[in-house]
Amino acid sequence: MNRSWSPFRAPSETPDWPNPASLTTPENARGIPSGFMTRGKASKREKPASKIKSVTMGFRTMHEHGDLLVKYLEARKTIFLDQLKWDVCEADGMEFDQYDTPACQWVVLHEFGEVLGGVRMLPTMAKCGIYSYMLRDAQRGLLESLPTDVLFIEAPVEYDVWEASRFFVTDIVPASRRLEVEQLLFKGMTQVAVDNGAKYILGIVPAIWSRWARRLGVSATPIGAKFTIDGTTSQSVLFNAQGFVI
Repeated sequence: MNRSWSPFRAPSETPDWPNPASLTTPENARGIPSGFMTRGKASKREKPASKIKSVTMGFRTMHEHGDLLVKYLEARKTIFLDQLKWDVCEADGMEFDQYDTPACQWVVLHEFGEVLGGVRMLPTMAKCGIYSYMLRDAQRGLLESLPTDVLFIEAPVEYDVWEASRFFVTDIVPASRRLEVEQLLFKGMTQVAVDNGAKYILGIVPAIWSRWARRLGVSATPIGAKFTIDGTTSQSVLFNAQGFVI
């Protein structure tokens, strides 16, 4: 198996990744996003304008958004520690880890003071002590919670590749609005990447990623075998950031 990294081609071409059909690990039904369709007659009333705000912030700009970062980290604690039971760090009701550094940027969606969703973006060039970014550190054996074969290839360290992690939508978002929230969150995620010169985004997603990717109107390429942790089956994928930004 060739695990060597090759420079990415132009966005209009398809990277030479493994054929998705070769990934035969059984899928797990857990972690499937809620359905986006609702039953019943459609209302004839006009749909009210969305009040959702998308904020991108880092250490230098978090003071401009009041306590939004605190609420975002509290929401992460609710999702990843309380609900998913992940073995993650927590202090004072907030979830965080070694990748929440000045090198990262957080994309947060909020409405009327409530966090609806968020995602963390980190360049693959990042470095903090022995750590770099999640997928690469897993491959290097630095993270006990993730397998070392999380990627088919050697983890990239490239200016035009960013990693997305801690992607979530909170439970206060009803099924009828999940598609809108996920699309806005994905748009914010890809905008951060493109604004910083990136063409591609790496990330770990539920193994049924192709199902919700179609709903979002995005495409992704699997770049790692499926693996199961705490009953949830996931897989590493590669997104073309430039193909989604409007």
